[in-house]
Amino acid sequence: MDERILKWLYDIHFALEEIESYFQNIEKDFFEYRKNTMLKRAVERDLEIVGKAINKILNEIQILKN
Repeated sequence: MDERILKWLYDIHFALEEIESYFQNIEKDFFEYRKNTMLKRAVERDLEIVGKAINKILNEIQILKN
């Protein structure tokens, strides 16, 4: 597998683990989450990383197919 794809997969994995870690000492309650602006921004940033990595992987797969 292409090393770049492996790196992007690692980025996805790390971002998802990071999101999970934000809730180690916090109950997973949506209404409480909505009140915590810093937590929301951190989760949104990690989701942005996941989205960008997925787009890069899909683009790379498309390039490799052609």
